[in-house]
Amino acid sequence: MTEGLKMRIAGEITLSSTPGGTMKKWREIFGITQAELGKHLKISPSTISDYEGDRRKSPGIGVVHRFVNALIDLDAGKGGHVLAKFRESEEKTERLFEVHEFSAGISASDFVDAIDGKVIANEDALPAKKVYGYTLMDSLKVILMLPADEFPRLYGAMAERAFIFTRVSTGRSPMVVIRVTQTKPSVVVLHGLVQVDKLAIKIAERERIPVIVTKKEVDTLRQDLAKF
Repeated sequence: MTEGLKMRIAGEITLSSTPGGTMKKWREIFGITQAELGKHLKISPSTISDYEGDRRKSPGIGVVHRFVNALIDLDAGKGGHVLAKFRESEEKTERLFEVHEFSAGISASDFVDAIDGKVIANEDALPAKKVYGYTLMDSLKVILMLPADEFPRLYGAMAERAFIFTRVSTGRSPMVVIRVTQTKPSVVVLHGLVQVDKLAIKIAERERIPVIVTKKEVDTLRQDLAKF
């Protein structure tokens, strides 16, 4: 968990358009003052302030590495309460979905064949799609219980993956969620559905995401996809 959180923080800072502001956000999440952080890193609080105000050039890998380790170390010195909260949150959200990565990417068409699927939207887009893994999720629990800032975790190592939604009633809610998020999966699978909501189809067509339905049992589906 600790290494995963370190990678998450470092990744957010590195990819942020305002890395200093992201550093400040994480420092405040951990409840650490600029003075505490400066003392631990053996630099002045004003230097921390300059980074957070983006008055210094973007921090390099070395600075980010030291910053992230300092947050974890300082929290541990205070009893590790923040890290414990993240661990508890992660344990809760992990019960809402399963992320699986393939050993190599496969074509979207091969993925459809593997799950005995039927394409109901954007079949013409399949040849251009690759699938490097899948995320299996309970649609109701994910939509109702997964915090918005945890949604990036659904994408695992790569966004080019299949989202497989179970316990789907019409398909509308999963597609609305995908519509408003910046990152999109390669394909969407609506498990067990026969009739898909017209709005869900329209959203899929707008986003150019193939939508697939399958009635294959979930355990069998897992087994068949394990070969990739």
